[in-house]
Amino acid sequence: MRVEIWSDVICPWCYIGKARFEKGLAAFAGRDEVEVVHRSYELSAGAARDAGLPLGPELKAKYGWDDAQLAAMEERVGAAAASEGLGMRHDRFVTGTFDLHRLLHLAKERGVQERLLDALYTANFAEARPIGDDDTIVDIATGAGLDADEVRKVLADEDAYAEAVRADEKEAAELGANGVPFFVIDRRFAVSGGQPADVFTQALEQAAMRRLQDVAGTGGQGLCADDHAFDAP
Repeated sequence: MRVEIWSDVICPWCYIGKARFEKGLAAFAGRDEVEVVHRSYELSAGAARDAGLPLGPELKAKYGWDDAQLAAMEERVGAAAASEGLGMRHDRFVTGTFDLHRLLHLAKERGVQERLLDALYTANFAEARPIGDDDTIVDIATGAGLDADEVRKVLADEDAYAEAVRADEKEAAELGANGVPFFVIDRRFAVSGGQPADVFTQALEQAAMRRLQDVAGTGGQGLCADDHAFDAP
């Protein structure tokens, strides 16, 4: 069984949703047979990489929030992160993430994609490090197992892995994703958002049941996405 996860490293619900998915996966009896594939999605496609752009003013400008609305959203996100044992600082930065996704594809080739993804999440959310800064990126990436020279080479070459990122984003659009995190299970079921762990467990169980139905010749086809996983009609 394959689970594909579209996410962005500056998306708090992707950070939280990954932790919840992992709990849901741990509770699934067939967890050892599940392959997890991480795919690229930019919340702000085309945004430039910036080393020190504070998040608060950016969110207020983007959504038209006042200070009270920003504080309420950050409190909600912080509480959700804390409930999963995750750190969440409110003085973090925002940046365009295209280059970070390119590096995640490099990390996939080197067998350390999940380590890099987790390291970027921790650096961004729990430590409020400027993940748009070259030196910071290299430090995070080497800590996850990549070679520093190779990382700098990819950052300097805007074409490196660019098509892989765009292909992921094109596929997300074709599957009906209009936000992240977006989880696709065996191209039959989808879960959108940082849902509770038991939702993911139920989705995996339904997918496993559908596989058995396929063997018996009674399964259906298709993919549907909603706030919870459900079978395609």
